[in-house]
Formats: sequence, C-alpha cells, structure tokens
Amino acid sequence: MTNITLIFFLLAGVLTTSNATHTAFVKCMSSHTKRINNSSDHLLAPGSPSYSSLMKSSQQNPRWLNSTTQKPLYIITPFTDIEVQASILCSRKHGLEARILSGGHDYEGLSFRSKVPFIIINLINLRAVRVDIEDETAWVQSGATLGELYYNIAKKSKVHGFPAGVCPSVGIGGHVSGGGFGNLVRKHGLAADNIIDAYLIDVYGRILHRKTMGKNLFWAIRGGGGASFGVIVSWKIKLVRVPAVVTYFSVDKKLAEGATELVNKWQYVADKLPEDLFIRIIMQNVGQVNNKTGQASFQSLYLGKISKLIPLMGKWFPEFNLKAEDCTEMTWFESALSFAGYPKDNSWDVFLTRTDHYQSNFKAKSDYVTKPIPKSGLEGIWKQFQTEESVFVIMEPFGGRMNKISKSKIPYPHRKGNLYNLQYLVKWDVNTAKATKKHVHWIRKLYKYMKPYVSHSPRRAYQNYRDLDLGINKQLNTTYNEAEHWGKKYFKSNFRRLAKVKTKADPFNFFRHEQSIPLIRKVKDQYR
Repeated sequence: MTNITLIFFLLAGVLTTSNATHTAFVKCMSSHTKRINNSSDHLLAPGSPSYSSLMKSSQQNPRWLNSTTQKPLYIITPFTDIEVQASILCSRKHGLEARILSGGHDYEGLSFRSKVPFIIINLINLRAVRVDIEDETAWVQSGATLGELYYNIAKKSKVHGFPAGVCPSVGIGGHVSGGGFGNLVRKHGLAADNIIDAYLIDVYGRILHRKTMGKNLFWAIRGGGGASFGVIVSWKIKLVRVPAVVTYFSVDKKLAEGATELVNKWQYVADKLPEDLFIRIIMQNVGQVNNKTGQASFQSLYLGKISKLIPLMGKWFPEFNLKAEDCTEMTWFESALSFAGYPKDNSWDVFLTRTDHYQSNFKAKSDYVTKPIPKSGLEGIWKQFQTEESVFVIMEPFGGRMNKISKSKIPYPHRKGNLYNLQYLVKWDVNTAKATKKHVHWIRKLYKYMKPYVSHSPRRAYQNYRDLDLGINKQLNTTYNEAEHWGKKYFKSNFRRLAKVKTKADPFNFFRHEQSIPLIRKVKDQYR
C-alpha cells in the first residue's frame, strides 16, 4: 500500500467516525427534547448559517478567531434548562467535551476552543433579568451581561445597584463565578459575596439549587469558577443600596504633571479611604507614535455629593488638588455609563449591546500588591512602556468591606492584607502569529520585572484574568498535585477544598478545561 493510499484510508476513517458522531449526537439530543433537531436554530453545526457569525460575535478577544485549535462540533444555544440537560448528557455519552460560554470575555478563550472534539453551550438565549425591588433581589440568567443587569435595575430603581465590574459586555455567568469586583468593591465586596441562590445543572443532568446542591458546592461556585462544576443557568443576587446622587470624576495626569508622585501617594491611601470612596488608576501611554508619554488616569466613584467629596479628598489626598469642577454628580447607573466610557446622558440602550466597543487582540496578566511599590519601581514601569504601543496597568484598590470578609468565606481568598489588584494589558490590531508573539513576549517581560514588588509565596493572581502562563491541566490526566502550582496562585489554601468539592460533584471530570479544578482522585465514567 502506498503512502498516499494509506493517508486516504486514514482520512476516510476519520470522516466516517466524525459523521457517525454528528449523527449519534443529534439523535441523542432529539431523544431528550423535541425542540432540537439537525436544522434547528438552537443546534448549530459548522455549515449552519449562524455558526460563523456566532463564533465571531461571541469572542471578545479577536486574538482567538484564527486559532488553529479545533472548532466546535456544534454550538448549542439553549432556551430552556431541558436543552442544557440534553447537551450535558449527550456530549458526555458520546465522548465530547463541553465548553460553557456566557459573555465571551474569557481571556484565554477556553470557553470557545479546545484541542479535542467538543461542543459549546452558548448561554446567549438564557439572559432574562427579573428584578424584585421590594425584596431587593434579582434573578439573573447566566447569559445576561453586566450591562443588561444594570439596565434592568436602573429601570426599576435609582437607589439600587449591584457590586460587579465596569465593562458592560461581560457575561454574568463567568464574572460572578470567578469572584467579580468593580467600583463598589470597597463598600459591598465582590459580586460573588452577594449571591443568595443559584440554579446549576450537574454532570448527571440534575437541576440543583442552594439547598439541594449542598453548602460545599454552593460555596465552590461563588468564586471558584462555575465551569468546573456544572452549568450555572441562573443566579439570585442581593441588590445593594446606593445614594440617589453619586459623584464621578476622571482626571488625567501626565508624567510632566507629577503622575508618578500621585500614583505613589495613592498607594498609601487608596485602601484606607472611607469605603464610600473608590479611586482606581489606569497607567498607559498617550500621544503620537513617536512622541508618547506616560499618563495616569484617576477614575473615581464617591457614594455621595461633591460637597462632601472635596473636603474628604483634601484630608486624605491633598496632593491631588481635586476641585469641584473636576467632578460630576449623577445617578449610579449614569456612573456605570461613565466608567464604561460613555457620556452619562448617553442612551441607556448602549448597555444592551453585547459586544465590547473597545474590542481588540489582547493578552493580560495579574498580581496583588501587599505593600507600596517604591517610586523607583513605578518609574521602571514607565520605562517598560517605552517599547510598546498600547499598554495598560490597571490598579484597583481594596480595603473597606474586603478587609471584613474571611479569606475562606468563598473561594476568592485575596482579602485583608492586599492593598490593590494589578491587571496588565497589552493590545494590538494586527492578528498574526508574529504580532502575537511580539506582544505576548513584552507582557511576560513586564510581569517578570514586577516580581520583586508584588505578593509572593505564592505570587497571586485573579482567576477572572485567566493566564495560562501560570500552568495548565493535561486534560483528564492532571492530578491535584500537578495543578497545585497554578491553583494556589488563584485560590491559595482554598484550592484543596475546591478539588474535594469537584471530586464529589463531578467525579468523572467531565466539566474540564486547561485550568479547571482538578480531581483529588480519578474515577472512570461508566457512561462512556
């Protein structure tokens, strides 16, 4: 037999197997629910009209659009819990991985790419938001975005909000299950700290809520990454009270205007300010390509009026020299628009748009800072910026409510003792392998530079800013010990408890990806 003939027969075998898997999978789905069949809009194969457009629109980081990894066998866009159940049971039965996608901001693309045959359960149609102002709660389906949640709260009340992120196109499912912090973090903690209940569909297709899933699983999904334990289809959240009038300011300071000195002073006060005051910093390059300079943007939300903010800043941060004309009074929802980069009087409907209006290729990494970085260290960051075009270092302050919550109350452990979180971002326009290699190399170099100035033993990271440079699982063969070196960076001592919960909730390790919670021990899935 010639080599060409052998290759032909091998390819024919692969295609036959692939077609058989397609047919069997569709038949299995149909047997579980009559709403899905091969031509259905809810079960999209690569040849389906909506397949490519949905793949593209669901990826907020275009870097992964040209990925050489396998494309999903099917994208399933369920409208009901029954369709989610069928997706889990049928993919498990036929040896397919299932990746779960809510908003598409997954930094490493793990919710929409894999190296083995897989399906995507895209929750885009499970996005209902039901707000109960009298009870001060809301039920939010995991496919909803933060923008859709904020919009629906604001439609009902000017004095309620929710402590989550500032980017409106982020999906609720991933954000909440990974922790979720934003500009209310110092007053009300994380999004995951304000979860009352949830509905989760497990590996057996059972629909579980807080009581039936048990305290350990309910603990794990609030900050431990929900995609390791099942498909969380909805969350019951506790709304928080906000003043009818809040104050927003965003002031830019260039290097020549004392940016380094102000950033340095911020480190000593940001976590100690009254919890009604949140000030974050975005360090970046600005200006023309050949004439760039460093700039620090100070963005703030104060839960009160200007008349109280100005003397407060004069007491704690006089070097900033904040003036009333630098500030704007508005509602909490208008402040959410402002943090997202829109004018406060912009149409509210912009928060119903699911695509990030700042979309570009990017790579990110994260750190936690436990003691102020010396001024020389800050100056070194600016020097690193000189060799890149579009770079950002985002500094989010903690303290306040974060200091009062136990490190083990939920899996997210980065509480008291952390001054602020650091996120490093590099963005680029040309989506080629050469460009990607160049920019990823740069951010890794910055990360290496920062090592002496950040947390250690272990050097910590934020799970929602997922970073595969920290380590990956080797599919089903990964053991707890092999994953521990990256797991403890995200979860510290909570990682072992997460692995124990995982072993009980999903003993076959069906819900897995390159950084999913590993099993303590391996169990063979007899279903397959």
